[in-house]
Amino acid sequence: MSYRGTTDYDHGTPPLTGVLVTNLGTPQAPTAKALRPYLKQFLSDPRVVEVPRLIWWLILNGIILNTRPKRSAEAYSEVWTDRGSPLLYHLMDQVSGIEERLKSRVGDHVMVRGAMRYGNPSIPSVLQDLFNAGIQRLVVLPLYPQYAGPTTGSTFDEIAADFVTRRWLPNFRFIANYCDDPGYIAAVAASIRQHWEQHGRADKLIFSYHGSPQRYLQNGDPYHCQCHKTTRLVAEALGLDPDDYLSTFQSRFGREEWIKPYTDETLKSLPEKGVKSLQIICPGFSADCLETIEEIGMENRDYFLEAGGTRYEYIPCLNASTDHLDALTDRIQRELIGWEASAYDPQKSRSEAEAFGALR
Repeated sequence: MSYRGTTDYDHGTPPLTGVLVTNLGTPQAPTAKALRPYLKQFLSDPRVVEVPRLIWWLILNGIILNTRPKRSAEAYSEVWTDRGSPLLYHLMDQVSGIEERLKSRVGDHVMVRGAMRYGNPSIPSVLQDLFNAGIQRLVVLPLYPQYAGPTTGSTFDEIAADFVTRRWLPNFRFIANYCDDPGYIAAVAASIRQHWEQHGRADKLIFSYHGSPQRYLQNGDPYHCQCHKTTRLVAEALGLDPDDYLSTFQSRFGREEWIKPYTDETLKSLPEKGVKSLQIICPGFSADCLETIEEIGMENRDYFLEAGGTRYEYIPCLNASTDHLDALTDRIQRELIGWEASAYDPQKSRSEAEAFGALR
């Protein structure tokens, strides 16, 4: 096997710390043509769909990729903006805000970049950019507050697949979850309070998280438990009583059982139980995207109102809000402990290296 390495390394290059911030991914455009390769990459990941590979290959290539791209493109067209995909531009805004904060706190030896697990900018391409810039230390923050194999685990897989091809590996730290991080909990609670100040409270507050097959929970995935932990901590920060809120799970597909209660079925049932107004937030999503804007903001709103509800309000994700960026920066900075930059003399470093036979 041939390993990739830097052949023109300059010993006078100051050591840099890279921060890679990742999210799930997005197609290049809201079209069926663009959706097909994106969905193929996403749904081919064995972390996402744990079905025997041959069976799943036949289903994916014979049925799903011939029907779903058109439907998905129609949904994406509902949320696409002049800046493109919401998930992508929110990621770029988050990266910019985090880098600005980190540089002001620890200095210019830190560079922050963003990547997508599926689609572009891809994790391998951004890692290559970071290595080309001379990083020797790397912190990775997948923007999934709650760990799940299909999200955080898959991100690690992609990084590991890149690393096994490299000759020189960096010092490495990976943030697997931040479901109970005080800054994150405070930011979510603050966004709810701000919404209440502007719109008042509703009969019920719903915490809706992305769903996951029940089988994954039974096989040891901690996602379900971490979602409930986040809800509990936010509810405590807001001083809520147990009857004031619910945790539900959205975005399921396929025929097998997923973790419950389901968001759509819950919203359809609440009006007949006397819940006529509700507010819903998605704390598992670090940025607004198709699943929050279209599925929660539009589709599930219609379910609730058609079932007899009278007032439905979606509370946006934290996106690039000040509280969110501060919390993420704090979390990353804790991973930098021990990696503080020391005084660096490039000429001295180069001279010492040359004395020991280095070419540069």
